[in-house]
Amino acid sequence: MKDNENIFLTTSLEITKVDVKDLQVGMYVSELDRPWAETSFLFQGFELKSEADIDEVKRQCEHVFIDVTKTNKNINQTIKVSNTAYSKGWLEKREIPKKKSSFTDEIHQAESVYSETSSLVKGFMEDVAFGRSINVQMAKKVVSDCVQSIVKSPDALMWLTQLKNADEYTSQHSMNVCIFAISLGRHIGLSAEELEDIGLCGLMHDMGKMKVPSEILNKPGRFEPEELKIMQSHPTLGWKLLMSDNEMPGCAIDAAYGHHERMDGTGYPRGLKGDRIHPYTRMITIVDMYDAISSDRVYKKGRTHLEAINVLTKASGSQLDEGLVIKFIECLGIYPPGNIVEMTNGEVAVIVEVHSTKRLKPKVTMLLDANKKRVNPRLVDLAKMNLDSNGNNYGIKRMVRPEEYHLDINLLYKMGLLQSMKTK
Repeated sequence: MKDNENIFLTTSLEITKVDVKDLQVGMYVSELDRPWAETSFLFQGFELKSEADIDEVKRQCEHVFIDVTKTNKNINQTIKVSNTAYSKGWLEKREIPKKKSSFTDEIHQAESVYSETSSLVKGFMEDVAFGRSINVQMAKKVVSDCVQSIVKSPDALMWLTQLKNADEYTSQHSMNVCIFAISLGRHIGLSAEELEDIGLCGLMHDMGKMKVPSEILNKPGRFEPEELKIMQSHPTLGWKLLMSDNEMPGCAIDAAYGHHERMDGTGYPRGLKGDRIHPYTRMITIVDMYDAISSDRVYKKGRTHLEAINVLTKASGSQLDEGLVIKFIECLGIYPPGNIVEMTNGEVAVIVEVHSTKRLKPKVTMLLDANKKRVNPRLVDLAKMNLDSNGNNYGIKRMVRPEEYHLDINLLYKMGLLQSMKTK
């Protein structure tokens, strides 16, 4: 069996999520991908006794949960799962794909993709806010463009995720979650088709927020209990919104509904546990949490990369899928593109591109000299430099927040910061 083909799991799991196209007569349906009351089924749990039963489930659901212990023992005892990233030991055996291009070769195209995606996400959210439908085909197209860029060189779009505006948090967050999810998927070796699915999950995961009153969504402070209840309704609102579109893939609907669920059952809105949470949704949960923690809001500054991955690590194994957290941290690296660092000699630079083998020696663009004075941006490959001009060991000392040295990445970008990288 090839790695990118579907995995078959045995009956070691009592409850298993199954795509409706893989249902068999004799299986026992214990849970649906939507509330029972919103379907025509009379009983909450039933055996599929005929092909007509299967056809009715297919008409109303994208996937269901099968209780293996109640399934007819005469049917095929393997249950087909429509995702590859969660068989035991699968993640541990993954090899990181090689980049097909460099940051400098890809950044121009990445800027175009980022700009187009940004505009479309804002447009989608405006459509939802005004009761219009989402153009799913256009969404799939921009996600496909993101996939192509990230497969070539993930550093380029990852760098652009650092261009954040607190006043446009919701739309930028959805775009960043899309980019991070595709990058994670690439890191664990998912196919191009799977990367497009996970990217769409990221792009659509927060659409329900457009149904939350703006005074609550944009409130610059702590929610009152009733306001928090309304805010926490956005996964259900997103599920209902995306369910109404026949073109929207089931995995994106599931991610919108489940991205605040937690592996230990402490999440919302359904309190799902472990294997009842779709694999793609687990991925979206992790990257959603990372970007939310590291982004500026109207009421607070985002945390640093290292602080954010520390939060993920603490939640790993309980609230978050441990194997995927490890892979996501590997994917980002210690020094992700777009982050600001101080060098051992006092210079300050921005990370450009991470080497696949020398991950502690990335390419950087110098912004400040040792006296913290502005310099003309210049690209430096730390993998080729061991000593500074004084003959001392040279490398990254620590990560810093841009405002610590009065730097504004957005402003530097607008002033042509990337031009110094493209010409090298």
